[in-house]
Amino acid sequence: MIRLLEWVFVWIGGGLFAGSLSACVYRYLVTWETPTRLTFDMTAAVSDILLFALFALHHSVFARPRVKAQMARVVPDRLLRSVYVWTASLLLFLVLALWQPIGGHVYQVSGWLAVGHAGIQLAGLGLIVFSVAKLDGLELAGIRSADLSRALHVGGPYRWVRHPLYLGWLLCVFGTPLMTADRLLFAVVTSVYVLVAVPMEERSLAGLFGEEYARYAVRVRWRLVPYVY
Repeated sequence: MIRLLEWVFVWIGGGLFAGSLSACVYRYLVTWETPTRLTFDMTAAVSDILLFALFALHHSVFARPRVKAQMARVVPDRLLRSVYVWTASLLLFLVLALWQPIGGHVYQVSGWLAVGHAGIQLAGLGLIVFSVAKLDGLELAGIRSADLSRALHVGGPYRWVRHPLYLGWLLCVFGTPLMTADRLLFAVVTSVYVLVAVPMEERSLAGLFGEEYARYAVRVRWRLVPYVY
C-alpha cells in the first residue's frame, strides 16, 4: 500500500512539473503577447519580482546540504526529488497565477529581423530538447530516483557549455521578436535565478562526481555562454 501511495505521489508530482512548465509557456507566448496597458506599472513590477524571489528562495534553501540532510531524516531518499518537484511546481503555478501585468512594449521587429529572432528561439528550444534528451526525463520530473552510479553527461551540447539547458532557456525568452515589458521582466528575473543557481548546481556536481567533474570543468570552460561566462 505504501509503495502504491508513493507511486501516485511521484506521478502526480511529475504531472505538476509538466503542467507548471506548460503554464509558463502559455503565459509567455499568449498572455504576455499583448500588454493590458500602454504605460509601465512599477508597482506591479516590484510585486512580480518579490513573487518570483519566493520561487527562487526555494531553490536556494533546498540546495543547502544542511537542509537536504534534515529533509532526508523525514523523507525517504527515493522521494526527495519528488518533494522538490512538488514544491517548485506549486510555487511556479503561484507565481504565474499572481503575476501582476506590467504593460508596455519594449520593442517589436518585423520582416527578416523577426525571422532571425524566431530562429534564435527555435535554436533555444532545440538546445533544450537536445539537452533533456541526454538526461533522464523521468528523473528530472522526480518520477524516477537518481542513479548515483550513472556517469557524468559530457556529450552532445554538454561539449559546448556546462549548462546548455539554461542557455537554451535564455535564447527562448530573449529571442522573441515582440518584447513586452512582462516578457522582459520575466526573462530578466529568470536569468538572474539561473546565474545564482549555476554555481550551486556545480558545487553539488563536484561533490557527486569529484575529480571527474573537475576535469570536465577544465575541458569545457564555459558555464553558460561561450566566450562570455
